[in-house]
Amino acid sequence: MIPLKDSIPHREFPFINYLLIGINCIIFIYETSLSPVELEMLFYHYGLVPARYTHPIWATIAGLSPNNYLPFFTNLFLHGGWLHIIGNMWFLLIFGDNVEDRLGHAKYLIFYLLCGIGANLVHFWVNPNSTIPTVGASGAISGIMGAYLLLFPFSRIITFIPIFFIPYFIEIPAIFYILIWFFMQLFSGMFSLAMPYASSNIAFFAHIGGFVIGLLILPLLKNRDYRKLYPDEFYFTNY
Repeated sequence: MIPLKDSIPHREFPFINYLLIGINCIIFIYETSLSPVELEMLFYHYGLVPARYTHPIWATIAGLSPNNYLPFFTNLFLHGGWLHIIGNMWFLLIFGDNVEDRLGHAKYLIFYLLCGIGANLVHFWVNPNSTIPTVGASGAISGIMGAYLLLFPFSRIITFIPIFFIPYFIEIPAIFYILIWFFMQLFSGMFSLAMPYASSNIAFFAHIGGFVIGLLILPLLKNRDYRKLYPDEFYFTNY
C-alpha cells in the first residue's frame, strides 16, 4: 500500500520537515559521488553498528572507536539506495507536515530526533552482536506515524494498491492504514527473530521502537489542544 496524500492540509509552512528532507537528499547525493569502498567506509563509521559497542576488541581491529556514540544520530541521515531514500522521504512528506503543525517547529525537531535515536536504541538492544551498519530515517519517521495516529486518526489517506497489475486508488482512514502498517512491521520483526537466518536488510524493530516511542512522547511535547483551535470538520474533510 503506497500512500499518495492525506486529507489534512498544513496551516503553517512545515519548515523543519522540508529542512529534514533537504538535508537527507543532499547527503544522499553526496553518497552517490562515492566509490563503493568509500561508501562502505562511510556506513561503517557513521552508520549504527551494534557490535561496535558490544565487542570493543573487534571494533578496534576494524578501525571503529567503541567510545564514539555519534552514529546513533548520524545514521538517521544516511540511506542505502534510491528506493530507500525515496520511500522514507515520501512518508515524511505526507505525515510529517501535520505533526509539525501541531507540535511547532522546535518541538517537532526534538520529537523527530528523539524518535530516531530511540529507534536506534531498540535496534541495538534486539541486535547487539550485529556487524552490519544500520542506516536510514525510518525509525524517526515511524515515530512521526505514531504521532499522526494519535493526532489525526480519522483523516483519510489516498492509497495506491496494485492488484494483478491493475492500479486501485482508495481512501483509507489513517487509523486503519497506520495500524496495518504497524502490524506488518511487528509480524516481520517477529518472523526475523523466529527465523534469524532468513535474509532481510530491513530493521523492523527500529520501526517498531520508533513508532511506540512516538506514541509515548507525543503527549509530553504537545502543548496545545488543537481541537479547540480549529473545528473537527477541518481535519476530517474528504476530497
